[in-house]
Amino acid sequence: MTNFILSAIATICLLLSLFYFFQRNLIYFPEYTDITPQEAGVGDMRVVTLHTQDGLDINAWYCPPKDPFLPTLVYFHGNAGHIGYRAPLIKPYLQAGFGVFLLTYRGYSGNPGKPSEEGLYNDARASLDYLKGQKVVLFGESIGAAVAIQMALEYPVEGIILQSPFTSLADVGLYHYPYLPVRWLLKDRYNSLEKTGNIHVPVCIIHGQNDGIVPPEMAEKLFKAFSEPKVIYIVPFTGHNDLYEPSIVLRFLSKE
Repeated sequence: MTNFILSAIATICLLLSLFYFFQRNLIYFPEYTDITPQEAGVGDMRVVTLHTQDGLDINAWYCPPKDPFLPTLVYFHGNAGHIGYRAPLIKPYLQAGFGVFLLTYRGYSGNPGKPSEEGLYNDARASLDYLKGQKVVLFGESIGAAVAIQMALEYPVEGIILQSPFTSLADVGLYHYPYLPVRWLLKDRYNSLEKTGNIHVPVCIIHGQNDGIVPPEMAEKLFKAFSEPKVIYIVPFTGHNDLYEPSIVLRFLSKE
């Protein structure tokens, strides 16, 4: 009996150690494919090189607004894929004349480095430093929503759009792994909920009613914590990866 207990404890410790040391492989799913805007079908965009605070040169795509009075939408994508997957998603905003800055993170889309919370923040800072002096609205998708919230604390922006946002990465971890001590083990936390009180710009939240990755209750909790003006849309019959509502985004952008 004693040997069984010791063996069980050793197995649990091994599993927790593996989770701790390889957790970023469970959080980030980058594709390294390097694709051009022309290949992705957004030929109006051009590749720009950003210099991060920690010494990396990363590529992003940019198209300035057709009208200087229109804002630029800075798009922070989710934790999987590469930049080309987002090209169809941003076409409506390009066609409407808004500027679009499509950031892809370190380790994604041919960029050097490995993703982490602070790494993604540094990549986002580089994009906003590049656009310094311009009117910008932030758009964050899933983990990119957490990046957008952090940037709204640090930079003057006109508004933020959060698609499928979560309250914190620990909350998402506990939702999926309720029996693991996630809060103790996580390196990257993305504590978005605790930051909302310091953000005072218009906020638009869009979330799928059937999202099984980030439950809509998290979006509703974030919404309650933000100050006015704010709006939330819980979209019926949609989940995490099939949520696409450009009409909502365009309506929000037109008011900024």
